[in-house]
Amino acid sequence: MGASAQAPTREATLTLLLRQGEISAGALANELGISVQAMRRHLRTLEEEGLVEASSITAGPGRPTNQWRLTQQGHQHFPDSSDTFALNLLESMATSLPPETLATLLERQAHEKAHQYRHQVGEGPLEQRIRRLVSLRSNEGYVSEMVQAENGHGWCINEFHCSVQRIAEEFPAVCDQELQLIRMTFPDCRVERVHWRLESGHSCGFQISPSGAISNESTPGSHP
Repeated sequence: MGASAQAPTREATLTLLLRQGEISAGALANELGISVQAMRRHLRTLEEEGLVEASSITAGPGRPTNQWRLTQQGHQHFPDSSDTFALNLLESMATSLPPETLATLLERQAHEKAHQYRHQVGEGPLEQRIRRLVSLRSNEGYVSEMVQAENGHGWCINEFHCSVQRIAEEFPAVCDQELQLIRMTFPDCRVERVHWRLESGHSCGFQISPSGAISNESTPGSHP
């Protein structure tokens, strides 16, 4: 670890890069309340450690600016529970079981997890329940946040780190299970995937709207 990258600033910088995808040193410095010069020193240290990288972008007249982002090693800095055993187990199941049997097993797991989530988030206003789920998911390594939905109907859960990323890359059906899991956790709501890390972008997102709200089907990037 670089001596000049103090722990609080180091972790805050890495987390901001995870959330933003790409961001300039100036914007990072503004978010963390430190000077641009200090932030550049932190970024150079993180770059030397292989955790971040930059690309030069020209936007209008003037000097190009560097946009910083996490490297693959930087993403691996965050908790990841998709271990080799689980991946190998799924591969063995996929080769020895009919596809419909594997799908049934994944669906059963989603039902059991959703039952657990519903018990943990409890009852109450939808906003309160979503906040509790975001806290639970963050503790599981998903680095989640809750924001107001862009169309004003409900809220969106954004997840910037997937704790089963390696498994999802090999078995995209796991992502379908995640969507069903959120839907079963909020059976009184409409739940749609609005962005998907495996398809594009740097996060996964689920919009949760009261069942009587206007449909989100026209939102670009939505997925069933």
